Amino acid sequence: MNFKKRQNFTATEKSLIVVGSKNPVKINSTEDAFTLAFSRSFHINGITAASGVPDQPMGDKETLLGAKNRALNAQKTFPEAEYWVGIEGGLDEDEEGMFAFAWVYVVGKDGLSGQAKTATFYIPQQVRELVKSGMELGHADDVFYSQTNSKQGGGSVGILTKGKLERRGYYEQAVLLALIPFLNKEHYQIG
Repeated sequence: MNFKKRQNFTATEKSLIVVGSKNPVKINSTEDAFTLAFSRSFHINGITAASGVPDQPMGDKETLLGAKNRALNAQKTFPEAEYWVGIEGGLDEDEEGMFAFAWVYVVGKDGLSGQAKTATFYIPQQVRELVKSGMELGHADDVFYSQTNSKQGGGSVGILTKGKLERRGYYEQAVLLALIPFLNKEHYQIG
């Protein structure tokens, strides 16, 4: 699909969703969740949208901000869309070690928004050490597991579950959960 801004978007076409990333996993998980939620198909555009946070966000606040910024920056680029989606993977630490997760932020053309967080999982100590040395998790996985561009495939979750849960399905659940306000507008306020 052409990622250039479309000037003549009409209501008779499939609704446009813009994902603030060109990562095919994020685009496909968004398409899967929207199709499931609304029982119809959509046009999906993935664009490069600034997160405004470091390449490897740490903690809930920074990671959620990255997802929100991606959605809002996608909205600025493609204001004619119906929905804008930001997905940002992050890390945090507790007494058990370092764990991974992602935040999803969705904005609708009516001003309604929704957000949801994925499940969390702990990463191995050796990968944690690579991250602590300054690597982004996807690069650390590639180095440690001798992979290439794993974050555009199964990701850490796919590697660690031996392919039983791929990144696409992992993100799809969170995108679907972020759509709850859109599926239940009578219970959620805009703004």
